[in-house]
Amino acid sequence: MNKIYFFSGTIACAMTICTYGVMNYLDNSDQEKITIEHINKSPAQSAVYTLDDNKIVPLDFTQTAEDVVDAVVHIKATQLNDRAYQPTNNRRRALPDPFKHFFGDDFDFFFNQPQRPNNQYQSRNPAKVGAGSGVIVSEDGYIITNNHVIDGADDIEVTLYDNRTYKAKVIGTDPTTDLALIQIKESELPKISFLDSDEVKIGEWVLAVGNPFSLNSTITAGIVSAKGRSINILKEQYAIEDFIQTDAAINPGNSGGALVNLDGGLIGINTAIASPTGVYSGYGFAVPSNIVHKVMIDLMKYGSVQRGLLGVMIRTVDGNLAKRENLDIVKGVYVDSIMSQSAAGAAGVKPGDVILKVNDVDVNSSPELQGMIARYRPGEKVQLTVYRDHKEHVYDVVLTNKEGTKTLGTISDSEVLNILGVELEELSEDEAEKLSIDSGIRITKLYPGLLRRNTQVREGFIITHLDGKKIDKVDELTESLENKNGGVMIEGIYEDLPGEYYYAFGI
Repeated sequence: MNKIYFFSGTIACAMTICTYGVMNYLDNSDQEKITIEHINKSPAQSAVYTLDDNKIVPLDFTQTAEDVVDAVVHIKATQLNDRAYQPTNNRRRALPDPFKHFFGDDFDFFFNQPQRPNNQYQSRNPAKVGAGSGVIVSEDGYIITNNHVIDGADDIEVTLYDNRTYKAKVIGTDPTTDLALIQIKESELPKISFLDSDEVKIGEWVLAVGNPFSLNSTITAGIVSAKGRSINILKEQYAIEDFIQTDAAINPGNSGGALVNLDGGLIGINTAIASPTGVYSGYGFAVPSNIVHKVMIDLMKYGSVQRGLLGVMIRTVDGNLAKRENLDIVKGVYVDSIMSQSAAGAAGVKPGDVILKVNDVDVNSSPELQGMIARYRPGEKVQLTVYRDHKEHVYDVVLTNKEGTKTLGTISDSEVLNILGVELEELSEDEAEKLSIDSGIRITKLYPGLLRRNTQVREGFIITHLDGKKIDKVDELTESLENKNGGVMIEGIYEDLPGEYYYAFGI
């Protein structure tokens, strides 16, 4: 029995020794030893390279960030009261005789001030505060931002990178591109210069600068991932969506901030994100700088954007459309129909044509065509290259405005209108006749001012009387108000609501 145990132990020991020897041999022959080293300098600076003037250099965002960060501002927009309710239909009420006896007929003005219906206006938090970003584009305080950042605001506060704070006034807005121009009273400010956004290439490095979630002066990096994008977020009739798409992180609060290239030039204004959650999911969109620059100049010079129109309904050509319409090309922009008073139609463009170029620049999608035409004003000429019947045709098109004319709007120099915070336009005879009134002045835009602060008037209100006197010219209105001191009553109608409306305020 002892012999059996002895032989068994000897065999087990021999097998253990053999197994250990084989494993040791395999470790030494097939695997290298691991050496841990400590690096004193971070290699991240030279980990990524880019091509600059045909030289390979380390990719570094620090200088660009330093050049642009102090020209991007934080904007706080405050709406002082809730405007969710519709104006009440307040017809003029008869003044009781006792009041006439003591105060005279003039008291009728005060008696007939419209009352705010209690059941339609209940708000525990009357002040609403929103935040966004803006880009200083001139040394004397002009700032570009998004319209949705300041829309409806009664008070706009701008904070610079160095924490200086200013009140801003609205120079003008353009909901069709979601852009707005505001100004602060300061000089010698840092600014960002515009670059030609047509020269921006897909794959190019860019930085997004803004204030996401009120985290001031945040910079993120990415590339241009696409151009000519439309995401159908602007609901205006003549909306222009020709976005630059980027994967630089953009979040709520980045709106109105800068998208710059590595030279620190402005190539776009960050405007929107595509996200199922409401925060960054990989896609951000910016209005190209060429459109931004044109809108800015229009707002400075004319007070409103002068938009030249072709007057056509269009679609992007793709394989399915080409097959359905028997086209032998799969590029360009298909003309579905010609609108009345169409500039393109007057030049010879027909339904079924495919627009290939604008001024010898290829257009491959509807957003690209809209973006190109948005850079021109009524009365300016563009050259369209059109494909029809297997041939290319060239047409010179003189653009028109939405009324079908070539006239430009003019900026109001009236200090009174700036105080009121309105843009006005006179009704045409045809418009007045349709509304069954003799004449009127339409409020086309409301800015922070007396009317927004002190009344519940809405954009689109048509002023027919001022203090009981018929009014049909903007000059008449401004003249009457320039020497006014005290209470004012405006009377008028809305196109979409029955009855007459009255709004009172002090000036």
